[in-house]
Amino acid sequence: MKSKNLFGSRFFAPIFWTQFLGAFNDNVFKNALVILMTYKTATYTEISSEILIPLSAGLFILPFFLFSALAGQLADKFEKSDMIRRIKLLEISIMLLAAIGFYIENIWFLLIILFLMGCQSSLFGPIKYSILPQHLNEKDLLKGNGYFSMGTFLAILVGTLVGGILVTLDEYGTAYISALVVFVAVSGWLSSRKIPPAHSVYQDKSYHNNSNQKISINWNIFVESWDVFKRLRQNRLLTGAILAISWFWFTGATILTILPGYTKNILYGNELVVTLLLALFSIGIGSGSVIAGKTKTLKKSIKWIFFGAVGISLFSAHIYWNSAAMDVLPDAIPLREWQSMFEDPLSLMVLLDVLLLGLSGGLYIVPLYVILQEYSEIKTRSRNIAANNILNAFLMVCSAIVSLLLLTNGVLIYTLFFLLSIANLFIITLLFFHFSSEMDKIKSNSGNEKLVK
Repeated sequence: MKSKNLFGSRFFAPIFWTQFLGAFNDNVFKNALVILMTYKTATYTEISSEILIPLSAGLFILPFFLFSALAGQLADKFEKSDMIRRIKLLEISIMLLAAIGFYIENIWFLLIILFLMGCQSSLFGPIKYSILPQHLNEKDLLKGNGYFSMGTFLAILVGTLVGGILVTLDEYGTAYISALVVFVAVSGWLSSRKIPPAHSVYQDKSYHNNSNQKISINWNIFVESWDVFKRLRQNRLLTGAILAISWFWFTGATILTILPGYTKNILYGNELVVTLLLALFSIGIGSGSVIAGKTKTLKKSIKWIFFGAVGISLFSAHIYWNSAAMDVLPDAIPLREWQSMFEDPLSLMVLLDVLLLGLSGGLYIVPLYVILQEYSEIKTRSRNIAANNILNAFLMVCSAIVSLLLLTNGVLIYTLFFLLSIANLFIITLLFFHFSSEMDKIKSNSGNEKLVK
């Protein structure tokens, strides 16, 4: 399929909006729950928010460890558009339960709902990326991944803002959230109904069931996860791409973890300044993703991985440099409003750095996802993407642990940007050496493992 306007294409627009609405809904619910646990904990439980918030983050990410391998098997075995519709029906059921949880004001019930949302997202993860190469040619696949990345981060940002605003409006805040998440879930299901079929293996046209029936589902999630990684080790190109993608999520998770504390303690900005920085970071990633997606071929887009990796290190280091030069302000002064960030040259440079840091991340990530999609065999593509999701989740957890250990042992928060800059150069250099010969195959169009769709 080739289309000048992907958003007008039946092969791309439905899956884009299905993904966008799902990511939006996740973040509306998650942030509304975080706000409730932060400011209204006493209404729900005697346990402090300092315990509940990390617990909620862990409950949402846990299913990606547990069920990604299973999700990859299911996506490789069965027709993908039908699976997506079933998953979206599951989302509607979960959101109806969420509405009950808000009504009865039971925090433990809501945390169970958060875990179920993580389960639903982990089932959807391998399908949403493995279906794209079956509907798009190489040029449109780059563009489609660019739009996908842009839409995901925009949905995360807008969902976070809407969830935080609605839940604090008045005494009916949780009712507004309940109505919204159910409405969005239904909208996502309606969008999914327009996704064209995508079978895992194309067989003879006279054979009506083109799904990969030879796959025997391994319900032992731990054995299957290990087997997926063992299979991937035989392909240096895919192994390198997965490691590079997961490093991006480690980097992004680190930045998002330290941004609120950095804003308060270094920029002396209030909550709206945190929102401003998150918006700039998300806009940057979306812009970089679209730029990388406009490249005509995967071969030509490889350069963006290098430029993006260098940009991540460069602008992280520049944030550290500007932060070190800032005046130390007394704790007693009021936190600054977002407008004042544009009046101070150093703060203004930090805003620009955050924007360019996000843009570098967008340039970096899009070609890597296309490599993972294009150079995976169609019969194992979903399982390869599932393996990537497992590693992403693991490194995001590692990011939180490393940040916590460094900060509790006296490392200044803005120094983490410098350490991230150095670590990024080191890791990316190792990864490029790891699969440089395979990257050369892509550049010379001599790769023999590219999928023939």
